[in-house]
Amino acid sequence: MTGGASARRSTATVLADDLVEGLAEELAGARGPGSSPAGPGAGHTGSPPAPDDVAEPAGAVVPEDAVPAPVVTLPPRPVADAPVEPVPPAPPVEPAVAGNRDAAGDRDAAGDRDGAGDRDGAGPGRRARRRERRGPTLREQRRLRTREAIIDAAAQLFAERGFDSVSVVEIAQRAGVVEKTVFNHFPVKEGLVFEADPPMRALVLEAVRRRPAGESVAAAAGSFVVAAVSRLGSPAAAEGVAEMARVIRGSRTLQVREREILDGLTEALAEQITMETRPALGELEPWLAANAVVGLYTALLELARDRVLAGQSGPELEDELRRRGRRGLALLQFGLAGYAKRR
Repeated sequence: MTGGASARRSTATVLADDLVEGLAEELAGARGPGSSPAGPGAGHTGSPPAPDDVAEPAGAVVPEDAVPAPVVTLPPRPVADAPVEPVPPAPPVEPAVAGNRDAAGDRDAAGDRDGAGDRDGAGPGRRARRRERRGPTLREQRRLRTREAIIDAAAQLFAERGFDSVSVVEIAQRAGVVEKTVFNHFPVKEGLVFEADPPMRALVLEAVRRRPAGESVAAAAGSFVVAAVSRLGSPAAAEGVAEMARVIRGSRTLQVREREILDGLTEALAEQITMETRPALGELEPWLAANAVVGLYTALLELARDRVLAGQSGPELEDELRRRGRRGLALLQFGLAGYAKRR
């Protein structure tokens, strides 16, 4: 995804690809078990901070009698398959014709059938490795360029006139394609704003799966959420966050769709917790924990949107998001019993 298009899609459920992937790499490369997603100092102890307190050390601030939980370390990106021995060239095949399918179908861009060109007895996976070595085909490159053009055109039009006032036909015209091409890439219009499978969901679930022994779900998922959302205050992301906040808040359709995606994250997280803990029928803990984490995510996101719409960005906003996120995470980890007592 291009930098411009990626910035425009820095939303609640679609944190920009470069931000999310960069964060995952930092967490994988710069942290060991027990360290914080935002820096050193995860072992700081003391009373939970008041809402306006500044918690300088990274990680949740915990009560004096609590043991700070280590924060999950995400795995590095998978390493590409090792090189394989060269294979003889495939025999000549008939030229590609209109209607040939790409690599996901019966024919690739060169026109040969899956497996037909591998007459050297290559086993399963050999074709994928050959494609990996030679990089994306011209057809795949064209498809990616077309997708980027559609995303950019839609983002421009939505920013100019709002989501509900723009038709798919207008998006196609701005992108220089036909309407059917837009629907081939994005079966529903909302897909131009929200990914069908947001990268944030996968990373939150991975943080939970990879957490070390002794660490709670709230600590693992919540720490990742705080680290990720705090990055939306950076100057690189703030413009895109503000632009998409205006688009989403101006469309009831997008608000409903965003709620559905967040509900999907809650359900997926509750299922992961249930699979690990195997609670008795009727126990509420998995759903309570999942809703708490997603509630923290949603609250931080809306705060980030409010601030960038007010013109704020930079280190001060990142610090505020991180500080308030840690405060919320401390409440999730160590309970609400002492919060907001009536005096």
